[in-house]
Amino acid sequence: MARKTVLFVCQSCGAESPRWMGKCPNCGEWNTLVEESRGTSKKGSRNWVQKSNPLPMSEIEDSAQARFSSGLKELDRVLGGGLVPGCLGLIGGDPGIGKSTLLLQVAGAVAKNRGTVLYVTGEESLSQLKLRAVRLGAVESNLIAISESNTNYISEIIEKEEPVLVIVDSIQTMFVEELSSPPGSVGQVRESTGCFLRLAKRSGTAILLVGHVTKGGHLAGPKVLEHAVDFVLYFEGEAHTSFRIIRSVKNRFGSTHEAGIFEMGERGLIPVANPSQFLLAQRPVGSSGSVVVPYMEGTRPLLVEVQALAAPAPFGGNPRRQTTGVDYQRFSIILAVLEKRQGYPLQTQDVFLNIAGGLKLQEPALDLGMAVAVASSVANVAVDPLSSVLGEVGLAGEIRAVRGIEQRLRELDRQGFKKCIIPKHNVRGDEPIEVVGVRTIQEVLQITVEKR
Repeated sequence: MARKTVLFVCQSCGAESPRWMGKCPNCGEWNTLVEESRGTSKKGSRNWVQKSNPLPMSEIEDSAQARFSSGLKELDRVLGGGLVPGCLGLIGGDPGIGKSTLLLQVAGAVAKNRGTVLYVTGEESLSQLKLRAVRLGAVESNLIAISESNTNYISEIIEKEEPVLVIVDSIQTMFVEELSSPPGSVGQVRESTGCFLRLAKRSGTAILLVGHVTKGGHLAGPKVLEHAVDFVLYFEGEAHTSFRIIRSVKNRFGSTHEAGIFEMGERGLIPVANPSQFLLAQRPVGSSGSVVVPYMEGTRPLLVEVQALAAPAPFGGNPRRQTTGVDYQRFSIILAVLEKRQGYPLQTQDVFLNIAGGLKLQEPALDLGMAVAVASSVANVAVDPLSSVLGEVGLAGEIRAVRGIEQRLRELDRQGFKKCIIPKHNVRGDEPIEVVGVRTIQEVLQITVEKR
């Protein structure tokens, strides 16, 4: 007869305890321990141990050389050149952002060019999956699908079919028979991930897992889920816009500084070949409070529009501050510098800042763009539409150097910009466009706003 063991598992770190405690002894989080019942099968413990022999490092096969394309160049860029056989990856994002659409496009492309692909859906019926596949043009004879949540049975199917790629949508719907807890619980997510991990390494099949996210934007489930996989990708973007970005926050086979850029269309996600032109297509020319900043997304420069609006506060001493796409705390520092160093009366102004296109940016080089945009709106003077600014702003009002200046200036030149205001320490003398080196925020505002 099967035995049941009751444990308390931390939803944050996956630590186990034989009794309930208010604070997890491992990660220190409060009220994260949940009860979980585990059953032991009649056959005893599961045979998970795979015996292997040690090999000299020189004789181990380099699987990274056998990479194959996902079918989407932007995704290949993020992965470091393509998918590696035997890898286990995790893709997360908000509901409706396009995770399933992206992976079904990948499944269709790999099935067409590489071999058998297995798409496992635990959230949809096969007829629903077929409707989306027809819309995306991903119907291929080598693309097989199954609507199943039993991890043990899925493993048997994978060993039988020997696909080159498996997509599991989603890991929160999977369960193993040995655990009595419901799908989506900490134990089920951890055990199902471990099962897919062993299967990927043993068979050489690349497996991609779809992960749900919490309200805070983090992947749901224990942290061991992210530690176990080879790479973690986040799919970002606003649901009401067509712009999507996929970022790598962990990658054992490549850099974590790359990002793929897509546009959501009627036939799925389309890689954006010229994202700068796409982002600036609707920029209002001659409007105050608008400035272009060359932003580095990994190793790729993007031209983004920073918009600011300053208006008299209706309640006097209680002005509003609101940002979209940038860190609010950093924006508050920029406003304080403008007030203290330049004397701008922002304590009586409502100030709003927006990054056009729904992007979420964090680079320090945006500081100067935010300052100039706010000053332009306060003075109601438009910045030269063919000029750009970039630089980090210090608390004393000094302009500090930034990285990747050459790539940024080349992108500005390619998009037709004539001038860029940059930190003095970044001036070299061989720039492709006219540059103005500045040391303080006062110099910048005199050039862009106050003298015009």
